[in-house]
Order: sequence, then structure tokens, then C-alpha cells
Amino acid sequence: MPYEARYIEERCLNCGSCSEIVACPGAGEEICIGCGACVPACPNEAIQLVKAGREKYIGIEVNGELRRVPERISIREALEETGYKVATCLPDGAEVYAPCGVGACWNCAVVIDGEIERSCITMVKDGMRIRTDLPQDWIPLRLIGQVAPHSVGGVGTPWEVRESNTNYFLEIACLVCGCNFRCPQCQNWLITFRGQGKPNTPGKTAARLTFFDNEFKLGRFCLSGGEITLNRVWLVQLLEELRKLNPEAHLHISTNGSLLTRDYVDELVDAGLTDIGIDLKALHTDTFMKTTGLQDKEVAQRCKENAWKAVDYICHRYHEKVFIGVGVPYNKDLTSLEEIRDMGRELCNIDPSIQTTALTYRPAYRSRIMMPELDEMKAVHRILKEAGLTKTIRHTYAGFFGPDEI
Repeated sequence: MPYEARYIEERCLNCGSCSEIVACPGAGEEICIGCGACVPACPNEAIQLVKAGREKYIGIEVNGELRRVPERISIREALEETGYKVATCLPDGAEVYAPCGVGACWNCAVVIDGEIERSCITMVKDGMRIRTDLPQDWIPLRLIGQVAPHSVGGVGTPWEVRESNTNYFLEIACLVCGCNFRCPQCQNWLITFRGQGKPNTPGKTAARLTFFDNEFKLGRFCLSGGEITLNRVWLVQLLEELRKLNPEAHLHISTNGSLLTRDYVDELVDAGLTDIGIDLKALHTDTFMKTTGLQDKEVAQRCKENAWKAVDYICHRYHEKVFIGVGVPYNKDLTSLEEIRDMGRELCNIDPSIQTTALTYRPAYRSRIMMPELDEMKAVHRILKEAGLTKTIRHTYAGFFGPDEI
């Protein structure tokens, strides 16, 4: 079904994000193809997709077969129109996987008239020839929002690194664009939903990260975002390239865990992963949906289960090889203290020694929640310790507090 973007003028605050970060495929021709890339880029929800009729049909060739599709739609939608299975949040064995929806992760790339381009934000045209199988020698791409030394670290940064650190910075961080969630309180939304920019290969990205580490001598790299795991081939190759250039370094990813199947975890470890942080979001599916912005309850349930199962698998399969930390987010408008207690107990059943960080979820992006007070986060910290966890950290607006700082 074709769509078009519609502005809600009374909600628009002229922040400029829709023009500055959106890779709009119809901007030059002043037309809308209903790709939806602009919708998550608006923090005020002033853009929505509405159904739109298309009177004219055009002819295209898909994997050698002639098909007819409506004009002025994205290639992703054209593939759906012709019967191809297209997945968004989870891959589900689809022929085209387009998780970010903004053109950032390049996971939905197809061959268009001999050139490789993103199907989610490329307009279909009459006579276009499309192939869904990429060349075997194609080097994967991904859009990057930032590469820089980082002073805070994440839930997968061992507390001992913070305690013993004599530098201002902890890690060299790479923040990628694109995510399969739509968290209303996303703190990196200007990066997460960015589609504009030149994509990077794994090799070029590894070289940039190594350049910074040669200057700061940290020996630690953190790959985050956005959601770092969306483009699996790109991430695995990036870890491999980083390991070649930095044989002794710690390679850390920060993730929502929704895509971490056992075979994916195995592949990451084989590629050089040494540290991982998983933000668990919630224990109950309703809370998970409220926290992530996911609308489909079945999809949300599966994403949540994947993350929890990944924690259990890594703790038991790679206990001696991979450091794991988990994030337990808290804001009273999203999660109850009872659910925090239950999350603590579940984690204790997996491994009572797992590093657990109580994360302060604050107002950002589309969220109007209130910032948790220091005493609230102190209570969350205490509840997690009472659940049996022996290495708990709390994150507040005043900084991080360690296991012994109650």
C-alpha cells in the first residue's frame, strides 16, 4: 500500500532535523515516495504516514522477471508488492531485511541497474532492473555518526577500568546510525535516525578507530550507536579488521541484544569480541514495548527474549573469554520497582556476579518523563543488591557509583 508523509503544522517546532539528517529520496524532485525515513527523525511527531493512491503503474525487472508496481514508491515497497518477503525489526529469514528504515544500516542494499543502493530510500523507476543478491566480493557499508575518544564507557565497560583509569578517556568509541527500535527516550536520536552522509567500509572504520587509539593509547574500542548489530556482515568484518590492527586491544560492543542469536554471538567472539554490554530494557513485554516504542507485541516479546537468552548464553558459554555487563534501565514512568526486583532475581539466577548497571532513563527525543532523583537510583541500586547481585553500579545525572558506594 503506497504512503505519503504528511506534516502536522501545529506540532512542528522548526527544529530542522527533517532536512538536516533525513536522506529524503524525493527532496530534489519535491515529491514524496512514502519511505517513512523522515518520521522517526522528527522529535515532535509532526510527520506521519498516510495512505496514498497511485493511479499509474510502471514496469520493472526483479531478478530477471518483469513486474508491474505503483509509481513513486520505494524499492523496498516495490519488492513487497511483487511478493518478496521484507522484514523490518527482526530478520525472520526474509529476502530483504530493512531494520533501520532511514537508510543508515545499508542492510537492505540491492543491485539497481548495476549499482548497489539502499532499497528503503530509493525510488522505483520505470524500466529499473533490480537484483536482490549482492555480488560475493561486495564490501559492506554502514553510516557512522561519530568516531571519537569516550570518557564515560558503557554497561559493558568493566568497573575496574573506570576505577584504575588515569586518563580522562576510557575507550575509542564508534557510534553508528540506524536502529530497529524507536525508544521515545533515545539519547542519541540525532545519530540513530540519521540517513544523510557517506557510508564507511569496515576497513576504513577500523583505520579511523586505530588512528585515534594511536594518539590516546587506550587499548579499548567501543562499538555502539544506534544499534551496532543491525548489519551483521559489516560488524563481523569490522571486528576482524580491528583485531588485525590491534592484536591486544579490548573490542567492546554495546547493544540492545535483540538480534543476538547463539550463532551470531559465536561469530562475534570468533571475530575478536572481548567485551559486551546488553541493555535489557525490561522483563515484562508491556514495559518493553513502552520503553522501545515497538508496536507489535509478538515482535517485542521475541526481541526481549533474544536479549535475555543472549545474556544467559554468553555468561555460560564464554564465561572465561568475554566480559559481559548488563543495563537495567529505570524511570518510574516506565518501570516499577517490583519489575526491577524481578529483573535482579532473573539475572542472579543466570550469574550473581554479572556486572549490572542501573541506568537512569531521562527525558530526551520524544519523551517527557522526569529525571529520576539520586535517591530513586539509590533505591534501585539497593534492590538489585538485595536480589543477590554482587557487582552493581548505578548511573545517575551526577555520574557513576560503584558496587560499594551505596
